Amino acid sequence: MDMTTRGLVVGATVVMLSTVTIIGAGIHMKGQAFFQDSPKELIDEVWQIINKNYVDATFNQVDWRAVRNDYLNRSYTSQEEAYDAIREMLEQLEDPYTRFMDPDEFRSMQIDTSGELTGVGIQLAQDEETNKLVVVSPIEDTPAFEAGIQSQDIIAEIDGRSTEGMDINEAVNLIRGPVGSEVVLTVLRNDREIEFPITRARIEIHPVRYSYREDLPGGVGYIRLTQFSQLATEEMRDAIRELEDRGVEAYVLDLRANPGGLLQASIEIARMWLDEGKIVSTVDRQGISEVQRANGRALTDKPLVVLVDGGSASASEILSGALQDNDRAVLVGTQTFGKGLVQSVRPVGNGSGLAVTIAKYFTPNGRDINQEGIPPDIESELSEESREALRTDRTLIGTLQDPQYSQAIEVLQSASIATQSPE
Repeated sequence: MDMTTRGLVVGATVVMLSTVTIIGAGIHMKGQAFFQDSPKELIDEVWQIINKNYVDATFNQVDWRAVRNDYLNRSYTSQEEAYDAIREMLEQLEDPYTRFMDPDEFRSMQIDTSGELTGVGIQLAQDEETNKLVVVSPIEDTPAFEAGIQSQDIIAEIDGRSTEGMDINEAVNLIRGPVGSEVVLTVLRNDREIEFPITRARIEIHPVRYSYREDLPGGVGYIRLTQFSQLATEEMRDAIRELEDRGVEAYVLDLRANPGGLLQASIEIARMWLDEGKIVSTVDRQGISEVQRANGRALTDKPLVVLVDGGSASASEILSGALQDNDRAVLVGTQTFGKGLVQSVRPVGNGSGLAVTIAKYFTPNGRDINQEGIPPDIESELSEESREALRTDRTLIGTLQDPQYSQAIEVLQSASIATQSPE
């Protein structure tokens, strides 16, 4: 199976509310049709793409041919009517990750991930059972993060408007706005309703942060990866090489609140830690599997602990699952988000876009992550007090005052003692 992974999106987010793209330069260009002033041509183009590529050959028990006949037999007088019809058509699949983007939405998604974002800085998913809008995670150093939005928060209202029955596209349109303007998000958290006034901003983001720590003899390399963007691979490589040059004895890789991103980035980063073994399998609707493997070019073989939580999703789960199944790392934290679907994003019509779920991914041991997540090897849950302390003082993240990081250091200490013990 020839799958172009560089154009595939495995982020848990259906929409990046900070309007950052999670599509690489390898975005699928095949099959692009011209609108030719015919709304029906756009509707049929979308139908044909789903018919050929959608991961479920039963289309979630929907008679997809009957759907085509229904929508092509209708009359449309404008592009907007066609857009509404396409969204209505796709809703029948009951897959929040397969979605249509009008030209404005598609342009927003194509903003270069080199670093500049505009918005509030949260990533959303739509719960497949309840249809509620759930925060996968706030992006660090963004207005949403500063305001106190947390992973797993449910967006209940946007500027006083209920999100009951609202899809992600509508929510995004309400949350976006000019830099410097304010939006009020009302969230549900543990049965509490909390109101967050947030000022929209333009933010620069680098996905990798790292430092040398003296929390173990010989030093620890702490690396925090916040998203699998186009910059992530190069920045991770630079981080590992510099920490290796400093002679660290072990590593802590922090994937907490990392919602995912590009599939290829997760594969390339896994290869930096794994010298051999499987990384991930992607399986399409024909059951054809493509296996990605390590390539013998790992940058280090030092002991590794990976921090994960409920905001670690998709590409984060590919990486952590690969390291866990290959016994390369110990996972510390809480159960990950559970999103094991791959989307292809492509242009359609005259400037619109379509994200289509085309495959599932499995860990090296064949685990299906979707809706289940990756369990940590060592459970370590943050208390509400600890979570708030880390949110209000980010300098504590990745220090011994961070309980999950502290647990990681204990694991590495134990591993060091075991290695030094006589047989």
